[in-house]
Amino acid sequence: MIIHENYSLKKLNTFGIDASARYFAELSSVEVIQEILSEQTFINTSKLILGGGSNLLFTKNVDGIVLKNNLKGIEVIKEDADFYFIKAGAGEVWHNLVMHCIANNYAGLENLSLIPGNVGASPMQNIGAYGVEIKDSFYELEALHIVDKTIHSFANVDCKFGYRESVFKRELKNQYIIVSVTYKLLKRPVFNTNYGAIQKELEAMGVRELSIQAISKAVCNIRSSKLPNPAEIGNAGSFFKNPEVVREKFELLKHQFPAIIGYDLDNGDVKLAAGWLIEQCGWKGKTFGDAGVHKLQALVLVNYGNATGNEIYDLSQKIMDSVKDKFDVQLEREVNIS
Repeated sequence: MIIHENYSLKKLNTFGIDASARYFAELSSVEVIQEILSEQTFINTSKLILGGGSNLLFTKNVDGIVLKNNLKGIEVIKEDADFYFIKAGAGEVWHNLVMHCIANNYAGLENLSLIPGNVGASPMQNIGAYGVEIKDSFYELEALHIVDKTIHSFANVDCKFGYRESVFKRELKNQYIIVSVTYKLLKRPVFNTNYGAIQKELEAMGVRELSIQAISKAVCNIRSSKLPNPAEIGNAGSFFKNPEVVREKFELLKHQFPAIIGYDLDNGDVKLAAGWLIEQCGWKGKTFGDAGVHKLQALVLVNYGNATGNEIYDLSQKIMDSVKDKFDVQLEREVNIS
């Protein structure tokens, strides 16, 4: 067990924010986690669990211990006539897991290709893209309770999944460290190509026989064409959630703004395209020093070099205020603020 002090986190968050941790340690096993949590120095110290750092904005240094989750491993733990049950360590890179599943014809995660971050964040955020969310294929997870240091299992219903939400972002926030996640993946794929530009991209690729490999490639092409690579431009992907409004509210907005984009939800409400709202307020492509809004996707805030977390945060607040003023719609940040 190695504990670092005053450790730079700049290379460990995809925004590239220059923040540091009072203490820092890498978690390579459950035993290491338990050992660190048992150290007298850290019992009453604030703890931040860090995965891929892809959904996080540092606005200050961390006056506590940052624990980098590096728990690895991918295995089939069981199967039946219809499903494979794939267990992955929380520290596995998410896209690597997706590629592993696609290579082995485990279906269900292909629409979630190229999402940055690690496996442990997938249920915490209920990550989603192109008509698919983790809750659709999630089976169970194991998490270590920070206080009693024992392992607890959570089934799908226990996680209380919502839109980019779970119990781990609400009532159980900062109480557990996710150590593994098990997914229930199909032996016979059910293709989901109706969302976004997937069908159009498949046609452009000349795909004649649909497969999970083709869908994954189409999703990667689309994401690469409109989302900046964090290795080249600091960002955390979509910064804001797509807001949901009641049907009556949407009809009023539609009357005032005929081009507004909305998607019908099962409960009768309508999900609005946050990127469209932001673009209509004139933010797309704007820069303020090294902080800015991406030129191709208004949902993405970027760090062009040496922006501070507070500069990114302040820009996000101005965007939220302007959308509220113009549309009377309250945006919510998807990215976690630290």
